[in-house]
Amino acid sequence: MNDEVMNPLYKKENVQILRRYLRLTQKEFIRQFLSAEDGKALMSVSTLSNLEAKGGSRINEIIFAVSERLSVDPMIFSMAPEEFAENVGVLFPSTLETETMRSSNGKKGNINQLIYQLTTYFAEQIFAKKLKKGDKIESDRVLATKMGVGRSVIREALKVLDVLGLIDIRPGQGSFISNDESDFFIIPLSWSLFLNGNQTDNIIEVRNQLEIKAAELAAESTDEESRNRLYDVSHKMRNAYQQENFKEFLDDDLEFHTSIAECSQNPVIYSLIQTISNLMRYVSGTGMVNADQLKDIYEEHQKVYGFILAHDKAAAAKAMEEHLEKSKERYRYR
Repeated sequence: MNDEVMNPLYKKENVQILRRYLRLTQKEFIRQFLSAEDGKALMSVSTLSNLEAKGGSRINEIIFAVSERLSVDPMIFSMAPEEFAENVGVLFPSTLETETMRSSNGKKGNINQLIYQLTTYFAEQIFAKKLKKGDKIESDRVLATKMGVGRSVIREALKVLDVLGLIDIRPGQGSFISNDESDFFIIPLSWSLFLNGNQTDNIIEVRNQLEIKAAELAAESTDEESRNRLYDVSHKMRNAYQQENFKEFLDDDLEFHTSIAECSQNPVIYSLIQTISNLMRYVSGTGMVNADQLKDIYEEHQKVYGFILAHDKAAAAKAMEEHLEKSKERYRYR
């Protein structure tokens, strides 16, 4: 291999790729490769995490331990990460030991955890200026190797990221970072709420508090562009209500709430409300029961909208709080 392919700066990334290929958590990786004979860990999880992220002299300690254990040439960790990921199955032959690691840990993952890992991974790439909006991301084959999962699971997770607006999947071309790449710094926070059991009630509580604050701030806003968008959404909702078009009304309902968040002029509130709404829609779905509810929701929205137009922040916040409270009775989840 030439010098361009072999680079010591690649070591930290390749250690992480191998760990994920073996489907080991950082704690499990330390137990497998970085423990003394008495079982005592020779490295802390925080140290390993820091080495994977930033590198450092102790990365060689990891590489030599792994290479000796798996009987491979330590120089392979200096390969370009893309090549390392594509060939990791060849570089580390399927010995009984590696297959045991992969099979014993392969069932631990789930789609929610994978989505969290992917969004975190892309956020790190964007932060490190290795990716920016419009850039093509790695193939599902490379991502599958890096994450230590099958390609079919990666494709499923990427479809979710496409729905959430983080990436654009273009048939025949690949997947690309969307124009609003800043959401990658918000979604891992929101998505992590799903990773430790059923957090739906907690998520709704957080979102409701954000919605109430957004309505209050929107009433103070003088930004004509965002207020005009709110007017357009309100007008669309009225048409859908008059035509009893349930599907369009539900879509406009979500847009109404995100438009209020946009009017708040607080980009963090806007991103979190948009993210949580999308995640809730993906996880649980939303459904209208009858036409009476259509009328109730329309009237509640108009009340909130009216107070925002009147710049009455206290009344707008109160109206939003009442609307959200009544929504609990109408929706299984919002």
